[in-house]
Amino acid sequence: MNERIRRLRPYPMVELARRKAALVAQGIEVLDFGTGDPVEPTDPAIRAALVAGVPAVSQYPTIAGEPELRAAFAAWYGERFGVTLDAATEVLPTRGSKEAMFHLPLVLIDPSADARGVIYPEPGYPVMEIGSLYAEADTHAVVLTAANDYCMDPAAIPADVLAKARIVWLNYPHNPTGQDLPESLWRAWVAARDEHGFILCSDECYTEIYFGEKPRSLLEFGREGCLVFHSLSKRSGMTAYRSGMIAGDPDLIANYRMARAAMGQAQTVWVQHASRTAWQDETHVVARRTAFAQKRDIMIPGLEALGLSVYPTTSTFYVWVHVPAGTTDEAYAAALLARGIVVSPGSMFGHGNEGFFRLALVPSAAGCKDALERWKTL
Repeated sequence: MNERIRRLRPYPMVELARRKAALVAQGIEVLDFGTGDPVEPTDPAIRAALVAGVPAVSQYPTIAGEPELRAAFAAWYGERFGVTLDAATEVLPTRGSKEAMFHLPLVLIDPSADARGVIYPEPGYPVMEIGSLYAEADTHAVVLTAANDYCMDPAAIPADVLAKARIVWLNYPHNPTGQDLPESLWRAWVAARDEHGFILCSDECYTEIYFGEKPRSLLEFGREGCLVFHSLSKRSGMTAYRSGMIAGDPDLIANYRMARAAMGQAQTVWVQHASRTAWQDETHVVARRTAFAQKRDIMIPGLEALGLSVYPTTSTFYVWVHVPAGTTDEAYAAALLARGIVVSPGSMFGHGNEGFFRLALVPSAAGCKDALERWKTL
C-alpha cells in the first residue's frame, strides 16, 4: 500500500458508523449527531422527477451533462449570488462534490513541478488532504482555531508556501465549525491568487444552510483561476443521489471535463432530472433551513444550560462545542456513547481540535430533546 496513504487517519465517518453499529448491536436506541447525513425526507417533486427520468433504454450519460441541468444550475447561481455563468463553458456536473474534490488534484497537480503544493484548512473536509496525497502533492495544512475565528487568511501563510502552491482550498461555510469568511478575506484570497498564480478552489456545499446573513461565494470576487464546488446533498436532502456541480474559470472547466471523460464520472440521466428540479425550486430549501433552525434552537440553549460552551456559529447544521475542563474529546464522546449519543470528537478533524466536539443536527426535534435529557445523566 502507498505509504502516504497508510499514514492517513481513519476516515471520520467510517469510524462513526462503526461506533453506531456497536450500539445498535447492543440494542441501544441511538441518537446520531455524528455523521452529517440529515434524515428530513427529500422533496416529493424531486423524487418524482427521479422516477420520471428513468429512460426505457439505458445508455451511457455524458460527462458534460444535459444542457437543461447546466442551465438550471447557472440560473440558480445567478439568482443566488448575482453572478452570470455560461452554462456551456463554465458549469460541469459531478457525482457529488466529494469525488470531484478528490479527483481535481490528480488532474491539476504535476508531481515533478516546483508548484505542486496543496493548501487546505485544518480542521476541514478530510478529502482535501486525501486527494492531494493520492496526487503526490506537497501538502500544507493551515491550522484554524478559535483564536483566528477559524478564518483562513493568506497573510498568515508564508510567502514561499503560497509561491509553490498549485491549489488552495477554502471551505466556507466551514465544516465543522459553521463559521463564515468575511468579505475582506474573500478579496484577500483572490488578490493572493492573482499574485501567486495558484488555483483557488472553494467548497461551498453549506451556503444554503444559514441562520443570519447569506453566505458569499468565491465567484462574486473573482473568476480567473477560481472554481467553486456546490452540492445538492445538504441543500436539498439528496446525499444518496450524489449530485454536485463545479463552476468557474472556463479553461479549468474544459481541462477538468476532458480528464473526467477518462474517469467515466458522469451523473446518471435520472439523477440529472431530479437535480434540475431541485435547482429550480427554493421552497423545499426554505423548509429544510427552518427544520434545522428549530433543532438548533433546542440544542444550543440546552447545551448551554448544561454548562457547555458553544462556539458562535452562523451557518451549517453543525454545532461546535467546547469539551468540559478536565476531560478530552475522545473521553467525553465515549461517555456520551455509553448513553446512546454519537458525536464527533474534534480530533477527528485534525490535530489541535481535541478541545471540541461536533454535533450534526440530524436527529428530529424530539430526538434533540431526548438527547438533552440523557446528557443530564453525565
